[in-house]
Formats: sequence, structure tokens, C-alpha cells
Amino acid sequence: MSGQGTTTTWSQRLASGLKAWRYGSVLGVFLLVVGMLGWRLVDLHVVDNEFLRKQGDVRTIRVETIDAHRGVISDRHGEPLAVSTPVQTIWANPSEIDSDQERLTHLARMLGLNEASLRKRLKQYAGKEFIYLRRKVQPGLARKVAELDIDGVYARQEYRRYYPASEVTAHVVGFTNIDERGQEGMELAYNQWLSGEPGKKRVLKDNRGRIIKDLTLIRDARPGNALQLSIDLRLQYLAYRELKAVVKAHKARGGTLVMLDSDTGEVLAMVNQGAYNPNDRSQLAPENLRNKAITDLFEPGSTMKPITMAAALESGKYRMETTIDTAPGFRRFGRFTIRDHRNYGVIDLTDIIAKSSNVGISKIATDIGGDVIRDLYSRLGIGQPTGIGFPGEAVGVLPSPPKWRPVEEATLSYGYGMSVNALQLAQAYMVIANGGIRYPLSLIKLEGEPLGQRVISERVTHEVRGMLREVVENGTGKRAQPGFYSAGGKTGTVHLVGDHGYQDSEYKAIFAGMAPIDNPRIVAVVAVDAPQSGEYYGGEVAAPVFSRVMSDALRLLNVKPELEVGGAVTAGHLAGARG
Repeated sequence: MSGQGTTTTWSQRLASGLKAWRYGSVLGVFLLVVGMLGWRLVDLHVVDNEFLRKQGDVRTIRVETIDAHRGVISDRHGEPLAVSTPVQTIWANPSEIDSDQERLTHLARMLGLNEASLRKRLKQYAGKEFIYLRRKVQPGLARKVAELDIDGVYARQEYRRYYPASEVTAHVVGFTNIDERGQEGMELAYNQWLSGEPGKKRVLKDNRGRIIKDLTLIRDARPGNALQLSIDLRLQYLAYRELKAVVKAHKARGGTLVMLDSDTGEVLAMVNQGAYNPNDRSQLAPENLRNKAITDLFEPGSTMKPITMAAALESGKYRMETTIDTAPGFRRFGRFTIRDHRNYGVIDLTDIIAKSSNVGISKIATDIGGDVIRDLYSRLGIGQPTGIGFPGEAVGVLPSPPKWRPVEEATLSYGYGMSVNALQLAQAYMVIANGGIRYPLSLIKLEGEPLGQRVISERVTHEVRGMLREVVENGTGKRAQPGFYSAGGKTGTVHLVGDHGYQDSEYKAIFAGMAPIDNPRIVAVVAVDAPQSGEYYGGEVAAPVFSRVMSDALRLLNVKPELEVGGAVTAGHLAGARG
């Protein structure tokens, strides 16, 4: 009994010891875990607090770019010609996207993307954190994309250039690329001036990359500078409409029309055909990008005769009553022959211009010499840059041989063997219109009076304007008469030059003129390329465009109409009437 009792006591003690040991072990483990957690809490909140805070910020706080919108381009009255509107750009972080997920089908369809190509790109750039999906879409489309709730697909605000006047001002204003960098026209010429400076800010983002809160502004965005052009949008629309109509009516290859303020040198309108829409470049033809008024050269033909006549009057050898014998209606220079439409016989200087006599003007050129004519051409800006600062300007050719041959003097007198652009021709007529002052041409609206240089006497320009009036009233330019206003100008018809020299059946029809003739407000040049309707003379094709454009333009500028008596415009009694 005593042995059995001893055994029982020992077993009980053993069991009790094991129980105590287990309890102690569990308690020890528990205390150890609590201690480790406590230490970790101390470590996180005290020892590594700064490090962890920075790491958290790196994952949630980002530096975002603040896009700066490009400066507005407007016409002389403040009408917008180019503006930047806010849009959204859809981008993706391929490292966050499952390229096999079904929602990508809807995304591709929504963005107009090829689904297979989209999935392939996401796999190809799986290690990247940024790729564009679709740039500069409307905010409504961006909202629909966000509703798909696809991890790794985000949107950000950018700006898109928009041109309210579309193709009407395209050749002057130009356009930008998708990054809003100027590519053509004034957008290119003044790209640095128009470009803004992006800003930066710190933002708080959620785990889907969405901005929750703006934290601090690092640098504010600086918008681009505004640019106010000399263009009058009303005249621009008018010129575009009439030029487009004549090109269509005569099945012409193209055309150009330029209008200048004769007292400032500002370009009021400048249009071309063919044209393009800068807001939709899907059908863009490269040949339509050129601003032909500045980049394309042509022989001005008979439009140079009044300037040759000005050189003759300036020389002192000729007076208004001087007569020239043009019989028998042609003149030979070796194998080269120049002709008039008929034998005009003995005519005065005004009739030489009004009837556009090649024989008469060439005889004057032979007498005064090629250097005298060339000198005046040069003073009027022919063969020189206009200084307008437009990209791609063509200077043209003004010959200067060591010794002038008679045939070279003759062709120079009526605008062959040389080349100009439409703007240079308009500048030359501007000097005749304003009394002999050459102003720098400008596509930017001027502040204050321009500084000009006298290059020809007022007397000579007055006499030449009288000849130009006769061209419109009784000569080759009768169809240029602008309704209730008097006008003066000169027609020109020149052969176009092809790969093998002059084209026998293709012409450029030109009219250069001014109105009102006694105190001109506007100078305009109209040139139509290769009309195919059967009519091709400057007086038939270009002069009527001048008539319609000038009549409406003067009314828009509030120039007081001149009186009509018996169907004929009374000359001189309202000289200088202006709005």
C-alpha cells in the first residue's frame, strides 16, 4: 500500500510539473511575441519613422506637370484665329495592366484602336510605366474610359489647338503638331513667343493614380503670349469666298489674293487656293500647305508697265503729254518679236498703259535704259525680302546684267525675265497708292504710325494713278470697277513656265490695283493660275474678283461711297473720303 501510494504521489507531481512547464512555455512565447510586436511598433514609430514616411510619400505623393496653354492668335479686331482648348490624354502603365483582361476589348473599341495591337503593345512594354493610348480626346470620352475601371489606365489634361476660321486663315496662321509646336505659318514664325512654360505641383494620388489632393505649388504655369495679326477677318472671309468662286468658275489650278492697307503696309487679307482645314488633317495634301502669296514666284507681266512708266516720268525725259509712235504694232529684236493686240499708232503715255502697249513701253525702256528701270523696281521692293518674317518666303529675281541688251530692257519693262511673289507686287503698288512712301510690310497689327521711306516723288505717283484710273474706266481693266467707288489698276496675262519653258496654253491672270483711286485705302493683287474656261486674260478673270472684293471691303471699312452720275463715277470730287 505504501509503495502504491508513493507511486501515485510521484505521478501527480510529474503531471503537475508538466502542466506548469507548458503554461510557462506558452506564457513565454506570448510575452516574446508581445515584446517583438512592441519593439516593432517602437521601431516603426520612432527609429524608422522618417524613412518610412518618406517611402510612403514616394508611393502616394507625385510631382505633376501643369500644362501651359499656347497664346491666342487673333485678328486686328480681337477675333480668335487660333486657341488652345483643354482636352484629355489617355495613357497607361503597362506594368499594372493584365493584358489578357476582357475589358481591354471595350477600351480598344472606345478609343478606336486595334485590339490585337493594343494587347501586343501592353505585353511588349510590360516593364515600362508609361505609354500613350490616345492623345487629346474630348473630356466626355475620357470619362467613359474612366468608367471602365481598368487598373493602370489613366487620363491627364492637355491642350489642343483649334482654328475657328478653319481653312479661311490656314495659310496665314498655320498650325501646330500634337505637342503644340508650330509647324507652318505664324504658328511656326512666332513659336517661341506663343509657347507657354509648364508649371509643377505636388499632388496626393490614390493607388489608382488619381489625384486626390493638390499639396503644394512648385512653379506656376506661364501661358504663352497672345499674338494679334494685322489680318481683318471680315476681309479675309470676303477674299477667300471670291477667290474660291473664281477658281471654281474658271476650273483654275489655284489662285492668290493679297490686300494691303496702303497707309501702313499692314496685310489686311491673304488667301490662297487650294486650301486645307487645319482642324482636320486626315485629307491634307502637301501641295496645299504653301502660302503661295509669299512662297510662289511668277513673272508679273504687264502689271509692271505702270512702274516702268513711273521710272520714265521720274527721269525727266517724259511728260504726261509725250506721245510714242507704236506703228506698225510690233517690234523685232533679232529673232524675237514683241507685239501689241493691234497697231495703235501714235499714242500718249496714258494710252500706253490703258491699252497695255508692249511696243510703246519697250520703246521707252530702250530710251531710258535698263538700269533706270531696275533701280526703281528695287526701290519699290522687287527682288528683295519683304521683311515680313514669314517662313519660306521667296525673294524672286531682279536681273542685273553687266550690260543691258535691247531685248532685255524691253522684256524687263513689261515684267518678263524677272519674278516676284504676290506680296512684293502688292508692296510696289502700295508705294504708288500712298504717294511714294515705302512702308515695311507687316502681318502683325501695328501700334502707332509706321516709319516709311520716300522712294519716289508724290508728283510721279499722282500721274501714274491717273493712268491706272484710265485702265479701269476705259482700258483693259473695265471689269475691275468696284461699284460706287473709283479705282485704278493694271491687268497682266503671262504664260506659265513648265518643265520645258513657257506653256503655250497655260496662263496666269493677274490684276493689281487700288481704291478709291484719288486717295487709296486698299491695295489688292489677284492672281489666278491656269484658268481653263476659255477666258484667261487678267481683265477677264482677275479684274472681276478685284471689283467684288474691293467694293465690299471698302463698305466694311466704312469708306464713304463716291457719287454716280449717269452711270459713271464722278472723279475727284470726294478725294480722301474715309470712314
